[in-house]
Amino acid sequence: MKHEDFNFHQHGFVGHLAEPDAGSDRAVIVIMGGEQSLLPGIKFVERFADYGITGLAVSLFGADGIPDAPNQIPLDMFLPAVSYLRSKKHIEHISVYGQSMGSIFAVLVAQYIGGMENLIMVSPTHVPFEGTLKDKKTMTGHSVATWHGEDIPFVRADFSSMKAGKYQKHPAAPHKVTGMWVAYYNAYQNDAAVQKAKLEVEKTGARVLLIAGQEDEAWPAELSVREIERQLKDSGYQKDVKVVIFPHGSHLSGLMPNREREKRLYRMIPLIGLMYKTFGRYRKENLGYFAESEKEIIDWVKA
Repeated sequence: MKHEDFNFHQHGFVGHLAEPDAGSDRAVIVIMGGEQSLLPGIKFVERFADYGITGLAVSLFGADGIPDAPNQIPLDMFLPAVSYLRSKKHIEHISVYGQSMGSIFAVLVAQYIGGMENLIMVSPTHVPFEGTLKDKKTMTGHSVATWHGEDIPFVRADFSSMKAGKYQKHPAAPHKVTGMWVAYYNAYQNDAAVQKAKLEVEKTGARVLLIAGQEDEAWPAELSVREIERQLKDSGYQKDVKVVIFPHGSHLSGLMPNREREKRLYRMIPLIGLMYKTFGRYRKENLGYFAESEKEIIDWVKA
């Protein structure tokens, strides 16, 4: 496969492209998180390329020219990324894939920039949140995302009274969840704020695939999936919509890097189990979910 890297000063965005040697008439914009993520976007676009699909990972923060933290990330930087795929690579069939926080930007790209055939949201939320500084604790009072310099409406999650990574029991969850899960769950109870900030998936015009784990430890992804599903149904949405819920699924879900090529990464799985308790408890099941969700995602993009 062929690779290409992009930097903000030359290209208007930071990203990494993987393209099948024979080229492709389909592309997926992959949105994971920061440039220095534990699971870097390049590994995911390479997996799409394994299936004959060009992948372009766009980093949200953590590189020269873009925010150093998930705060006021300009959606505008996706404009040159989409333009590159259309004008330079001459690809008409473009999908967008967002995992965890990336799901917010996947919807926003499809809604504000448009032209996405497929929208894939894995372990998603249904609202943007308040941005944080590099310490991941200090809230900024601004949205995690902007469009043309203006904050996109957001909901505040209060982390002041809890430790984000500490596991605990919660009456709304049958499994132990993190303090971060509790903060987001509480934020979802503010109906007025949620109504103002909710992601308008029905305005994307894309075929929608929603994937979540029933025992997500990081935030209530299944709740968000069900809310998006209801929202689409109530709006009379005409495009295809599919929901996949894995019964013992962790927050860590969706398409994963090539297992043969990334053996070193997969050797870290025991450490992942320490961070994501559901994954650690149901490791065999979740490894199986990786394979199932990969098939769902690739089939969705190629349909």
